[in-house]
Amino acid sequence: MEDLIAQLGNATFENYVGLDTGYTEMAYQLSAHVLTLGYAVMLAGLLYFVLTIKTVKPKYRISSVLSVVVMVSAFLLLLVQQQNWLSAFEYNTDTATYMLSSTNPGDLFNNGYRYLNWLIDVPMLLFQILFVVTLTTSKFSSVRNQFWFSGTGMILTGYAGQYYEVTDPTLFFIWGTLSTLFFFHILYLMKKVIDEGKQGAPAGAQAYLSNIWVLFFITWMLYPGAYLMPYLFSFSAEPALSEAAVVARHMTYTVADVGSKVIYGIFLTLAAQEMSKEEGYNWEEMESAL
Repeated sequence: MEDLIAQLGNATFENYVGLDTGYTEMAYQLSAHVLTLGYAVMLAGLLYFVLTIKTVKPKYRISSVLSVVVMVSAFLLLLVQQQNWLSAFEYNTDTATYMLSSTNPGDLFNNGYRYLNWLIDVPMLLFQILFVVTLTTSKFSSVRNQFWFSGTGMILTGYAGQYYEVTDPTLFFIWGTLSTLFFFHILYLMKKVIDEGKQGAPAGAQAYLSNIWVLFFITWMLYPGAYLMPYLFSFSAEPALSEAAVVARHMTYTVADVGSKVIYGIFLTLAAQEMSKEEGYNWEEMESAL
């Protein structure tokens, strides 16, 4: 491990696996395909939110606009992430595995692209629901500012921590703990916003808001799991240099991104449609009348 650290320093553990044992054909291609699926779903989500923006009353449409922003950001940065994976490793005929590229030795794989994406997307995702629900006791500006503060703090501390996942586990867990504190504050705020938003909302919208909370809780809990993945596979104080841990991280991040961005946005749109109908804006009847 010391020799690998001397060569790679604060690179993420995906690169250590690529320098140590390399990736089998299955692990390399599965990772590439999962990363491809991630940005492809964001492009499909973009089309959905553009086409459905007029199905809700104008006052709710800012939520769909924010979903469009999230989809564009996620598509572009996840595309770069997938290209980064392809360029970082190349097939080695001697070992029959994909090793760190010798033709692009400086192009290491970097999860930082995900954090850049989240730095844009997380505040937008948290703001979205505030344009759909009606807060009964909380102040809009206060909740918005808390969402922004904790969302940004969570991403920046997680971004710092990822660079120490191999070289300094203590710092890795310290930064991760700080990020988790912001994370729990976000969960608390989201639950509060949803509970307030359900008061006085039509039954259909209440059902979607309940689903949003379940979806939000499950998908957001996947992120710390992906962050800890190298240690979840090692059961020790040192990260597991395992291709299985790498593939599991890619899958976990992708499932979490699709659920917390695309499906979450769809549920918000459906809730807004129910609220629009309750307020006399029924887009289905308007379409059939044309």
